[in-house]
Amino acid sequence: MLSKTTPARRGGKWPLITAWLGVVLLISAGALIGSSGPAYRAEMIALSTSFTWLRQGAQLAMAAAVFGLVTLILAGVLRRWRPALVGAVVSLSVVAVIAMPMQMKQRAQSVPPIHDITTDMTNPPAFTLLASARKEAPNAVEYPGAETARQQQAAYPQLKPITLDMPLASAMNAAKATVQNRGWEIAGVTNNTLEATATTPWFGFKDDVAIRMKQTEAGVLVDMRSASRLGKSDLGTNAERIQAFLEDLQKQ
Repeated sequence: MLSKTTPARRGGKWPLITAWLGVVLLISAGALIGSSGPAYRAEMIALSTSFTWLRQGAQLAMAAAVFGLVTLILAGVLRRWRPALVGAVVSLSVVAVIAMPMQMKQRAQSVPPIHDITTDMTNPPAFTLLASARKEAPNAVEYPGAETARQQQAAYPQLKPITLDMPLASAMNAAKATVQNRGWEIAGVTNNTLEATATTPWFGFKDDVAIRMKQTEAGVLVDMRSASRLGKSDLGTNAERIQAFLEDLQKQ
């Protein structure tokens, strides 16, 4: 009887050790990933450091998953069910922890490395009131040109201007209300243009928006441009912003 139980007793500490290691690594990973965006937004760290935290957090999370699986195996062999439960929770929690960095990586690989999107690639709406703010940022004020247009057309062929069946003044009021509902900071409004700045929720990136309207026989033609101040790739954010905005505006 002693010969059967002694090995289990001697080895019974290992599931507990690996379980706690998995927990510690998982908490550390969550802390790095969870603070990467807010810390950059609060200007506590540089953007490169923020991305490093994301990468390191993902690596720690994967290590936590390994310890979780090891715990499950050891606990199953030694019939230690509490450590087995901890190992299972750690392994499953890793999926939630690494969801954001993995999604960012996947999106970066699936969209072109561009950051200036518009419904009119021949004559994009101009940034006038926001020109000074954009001159202080890394990305240019002017539209990048033909290569960006080619990549946009290939990636986002659905982005087109819309036509509103209403007077120009009413269309401008509807656009202003839609911008305000989104919490964008309005830089200025004329009788047919609107400029505003949208701030992304996690990193606090500043993306500038220009809306231009023109009265035609068919109605009010609405063109829109959304451009990031920072970064070579916007991970598809500007295209999504334009698409969602124009759809909501058309509903109004």
